Amino acid sequence: MTQKTKNSILVCSFILLIIIAYKFAFSNTINAKQEFNALKTKAVAFDNLPSQLASLKQKQKYYDSLLTTYQLKENSIQNSILKTLNTYADSTNLKVTNFIEPHQTKQNDLTINTYQFTLEGNYNSIIKLIHLLEQHTKFGEVINLDFQKKKNYKTGKYYLQAHVLLRSFG
Repeated sequence: MTQKTKNSILVCSFILLIIIAYKFAFSNTINAKQEFNALKTKAVAFDNLPSQLASLKQKQKYYDSLLTTYQLKENSIQNSILKTLNTYADSTNLKVTNFIEPHQTKQNDLTINTYQFTLEGNYNSIIKLIHLLEQHTKFGEVINLDFQKKKNYKTGKYYLQAHVLLRSFG
């Protein structure tokens, strides 16, 4: 055998030895290291659970206090909205002429309730009620407000009617 043939056999056997070593030793070590890193991140997440639990309990107390503040504790939101509408309508010259059963939809494990009701009265009273519903009661957000001027044919007078859509997450 010549020196060139010996060198090529040596190089080929070295490459073959590296491939065999990778298959049986290095790949197992790399897999074990990746598994170790994954388990270490899970362990860190489990170590943070007590602090996350305390934080969630504090948030729950805060949200319960909000519900108590806005009188949502023992009634459904629908009853609370009706109570607020009727209380405001009694103090002004508004009328609640229609209140339709809420429409419920689900998106990503979140229930969205849409309440539809109709008000009759003057423009300023309706706008003040809408402001009260959105800013002071926190029932949800008004997503549509449609004003219509209608005529009462018995009396010949015009009146303003507002159709309101109120969206609430719960």
